[in-house]
Amino acid sequence: MKYIQSPSPELVRALSVALRPFLRNALTLTTLCAALLAQIPTGSISGLVVDPQGALVRQAKVSIKNLGTNVERRTETGTDGSFRVDGLEAGDYEVSGTAAGFADSKSRVAVRVGQTSSVRAQLSVAAARESVEVQENALDLTSSVIGNPVTAHQIQDSPLANRSFANIAFIAPMTAPVEPSDPTKARITAVSFAGSSGLNVDVSLDGGDNNDDFIGSFLQNVTPEAIREFNVRTAQFDADTSRTNGGSIIISTESGTNQWHGSATGFFRASALNARNTLDNPERDPKQPYASQDYVGTLGGPLKKDHWWLFNSYEYKHEDPSVAYSADSQTEFNALAGFAAAGQIPNVSAIAVPSSVSVPFRDTLYNSRVDWQQSQRSDWFLRFALDRERTSNDLVQQGALPGTGFSTRSNYYNLLLSNHFTMGSEWLGAMVLESSTFKHNKVRNSNLGFALAFPFSTTAITTSGFETFGDNQFATAITAFPIERDQEKYQFRYDMSHSGAGHATKFGVNFIHEPVLRGRLSDSQERLIQFAAEPTDYTDISPYFTCDPNAPTGGVNSCADVPGPGADVTVTDATNGTFAQSVRRLGLYVEDSWKVVPHFTLNYGIRYDTTFGLFEASGRDQNQNLTLQALRAVGVPFSNGVPHDYRKAFSPRLGVAYSPGDGNTVVRAGFGLYYNDLSQGGWAEAFQAVNNAVTDSSLQGSLPPSVIDPHYHTPYAIQASGAIEHAFANNWRLTAQFQHQGGVHQYRRYEYLSGISLPSAAPDASVFRTDNRSSYNGASLILQHRGGRYDVTAHYTFARATTWGAQVGELFDYVNAVTNPLNPFGPGDHGPSGEDMRHRFVISGIFELPYKFQLSTLAQFESARPYTMATPVDANGDGNDTDRAVVNGVPTSLDEFRGSPYQQVDVRVSRDFRINERVSVRPFAEMFNLFNRSNPGNNYIPDISALPTPVNDLNNATALCPPPTFACTQPIRSLNDLRVPAGALGDFFGPGTTNGIPFAARFGVRVSF
Repeated sequence: MKYIQSPSPELVRALSVALRPFLRNALTLTTLCAALLAQIPTGSISGLVVDPQGALVRQAKVSIKNLGTNVERRTETGTDGSFRVDGLEAGDYEVSGTAAGFADSKSRVAVRVGQTSSVRAQLSVAAARESVEVQENALDLTSSVIGNPVTAHQIQDSPLANRSFANIAFIAPMTAPVEPSDPTKARITAVSFAGSSGLNVDVSLDGGDNNDDFIGSFLQNVTPEAIREFNVRTAQFDADTSRTNGGSIIISTESGTNQWHGSATGFFRASALNARNTLDNPERDPKQPYASQDYVGTLGGPLKKDHWWLFNSYEYKHEDPSVAYSADSQTEFNALAGFAAAGQIPNVSAIAVPSSVSVPFRDTLYNSRVDWQQSQRSDWFLRFALDRERTSNDLVQQGALPGTGFSTRSNYYNLLLSNHFTMGSEWLGAMVLESSTFKHNKVRNSNLGFALAFPFSTTAITTSGFETFGDNQFATAITAFPIERDQEKYQFRYDMSHSGAGHATKFGVNFIHEPVLRGRLSDSQERLIQFAAEPTDYTDISPYFTCDPNAPTGGVNSCADVPGPGADVTVTDATNGTFAQSVRRLGLYVEDSWKVVPHFTLNYGIRYDTTFGLFEASGRDQNQNLTLQALRAVGVPFSNGVPHDYRKAFSPRLGVAYSPGDGNTVVRAGFGLYYNDLSQGGWAEAFQAVNNAVTDSSLQGSLPPSVIDPHYHTPYAIQASGAIEHAFANNWRLTAQFQHQGGVHQYRRYEYLSGISLPSAAPDASVFRTDNRSSYNGASLILQHRGGRYDVTAHYTFARATTWGAQVGELFDYVNAVTNPLNPFGPGDHGPSGEDMRHRFVISGIFELPYKFQLSTLAQFESARPYTMATPVDANGDGNDTDRAVVNGVPTSLDEFRGSPYQQVDVRVSRDFRINERVSVRPFAEMFNLFNRSNPGNNYIPDISALPTPVNDLNNATALCPPPTFACTQPIRSLNDLRVPAGALGDFFGPGTTNGIPFAARFGVRVSF
């Protein structure tokens, strides 16, 4: 725990930055108002007080006491005998009702994050002097929101391969795991909602914003031991939720109680406990060395009983994965080392050739929270959290030497202050002040000024690298990520709620000030030499360094006239790769939950969202973009104007909840609009172009030709949903639900070429537009049991997600492009999204077995996801070299191919050994992918030219040309003949989820008191 015991200067600086806005901008922030980004992570209790005959009791006294802290809230019933208390932390509560002439009624009820628990308190006659203890079910009878709360019991006792709350979030229907598309935040698993890429999700942590505004998805990781509970909401969010057109996750962290409690846990995994990854590390290659240890500790309790509480959590991950080099790779590396020893590589006299290279990963997660019950009316908490990651040899892959890697550092710090203040018995005010900083940088292992690329470095199992030796040139699209990132965010938020007779009204204000949202793409001068043959095919490589070093930016100087196999030399000039934004986000909302009659509740509201500075880089708008100016000069129509912040994002929300009979059944339905400007990473080149154009005119020839269409419209989803939920006896619950989401004004990228789709006097241009559309329809059946000796959740989902795109179709994502910019909605551009899963079945359960054993499982089964097959030639004649493959004369369509069905069963076995009443020891074993199923998912080779068995014609593939003769005699009878699994992405993004992992086992022990 060195980072906590001895704070580094970096940590001290981060704390000072985190505190700065509260000290400097307190007055300014409190005068700003805006709308809620996500619902505050609390729950509510509503109910009725009735007499022995079932008649409603007016003005009955109601007390609600938190059983962990003894904090008590009081109210009384209205004229209709009902009551409601909001702003309750998740946990167990005792609800007491009393009235003159009756004995007290006591009920025990569990409050879930983001839900309202219903209670029916029945008083008995005073003469009986009875106290009735009842365990109420947690059905929310008043809300149209479709949510799926996940408890601390499920989080801590389930097998979580990556120890992230996202590992268990996909037990909710309409969700699925996806490969995290951001290597700047390692080990943070993404979650797809409604067929999306997982980047359009709103995440709230203790009421604070936890969204990555550059790439999208989650920003801060949290150790599972620090989470009290979270709610995965998939549809029909109230007006208090914005910036999502996919899903919403509300997380509440643990707090102390009136009893000191804590734990110490160790997780241990070694190479001998891992099966071989047949995708990334096939047979004949040496098995990759691997070791991992996680150390977790928690401590919580009262600083002053009933008034002050403390909770701390700490996790340190010490992981040593590696990349193992095959015998063939080592042979080529040794040949290359021979050239260095002979003096044929400038400034390189020797090259070390290891059998494997370690890729150590270190991660520190810390969370500290102090709660204060100031009075019966006011409570506060202050939370500080950090996440510090270190990776060495980042991005090294099976065909690349360690010099092509990076040393990567990511630091995240967060400070949050929250207050709840009750005014009378009906009004509640909730405030959140938050400050957070995120900083990421990559430092190259090598700075030689050049890189060498040989064919063996780019194979079917290589997804993340390109170069064999030298500097990492970021030459492939998948590695076009920033080498620096900075995000500084301050948040002020206030919500007011009122619970009256028949109405629960709420309105809120929130302001996000993000003065720093910047990054830097690779911008040094780069010289890439791509050899046409392997090192063992050459006797001399030095002539290739004499090729013209003054080739134009992005140009290619052929060296085919040099004796031996040819090579290409690409020289890229130095540029200014930085870009910077300063963004403010503002919104307002008001909503009401109106109990029209006792069994029917109408939820309605409206919110408004807008931004300031979304399209400015370093204080400059797109008028400074030289590509845009050049397009205007020749009269290109779409160059007239620049994008502006959208001011029309009004979002109506309407929903109903109907609960007939005794309250064991509820029907929910609703409709709403959900806006989200998403992340800014897709437009980085356009921002970079503006910055370069003004700051350094000598670099204008190297500007990225990217512009943003002036007709920007904030993307939004039209959402309609319906569900029926029924609670059976013995804590069983069955739910059927349907969701529709229609995506409107989603992102797409147009590639215009001079002389083809643009006038010959115009430059090439990449144009970002918001004109895409998508559709998602899903139906789920969920069976759930909680309490007693087992908790189990199982669901089956049947769904279909479609969108428009060229090579990849993703809902609400920048990766969508058009095949032909002159026909953007042409044939073949519409198809399934990349996360379209027609069938998905998930079961998660925790079972208490005889002899104090516990068995838990997390199993998922899904049908194959789609992918698109491309060809590196201009198959449709629009001038672009990358089109969809043509097979037997028929152009393939968007995501027409399908990968493999996915199956993974994870299991955890543990047993408690009680030392005394307070202390217990629990050893456990976890097994992931128990049956060692190979799960390539949809990670198949997407380029027809990269198939291990070549095709006869890249313009129109009709036959395969198998080795060793490569005679094109094998006709292509179906698209399945072209399906070849690629790598598992594990060497790039860390442990994968879309593709799963091979069998792995982990052992550990937890000591708790």
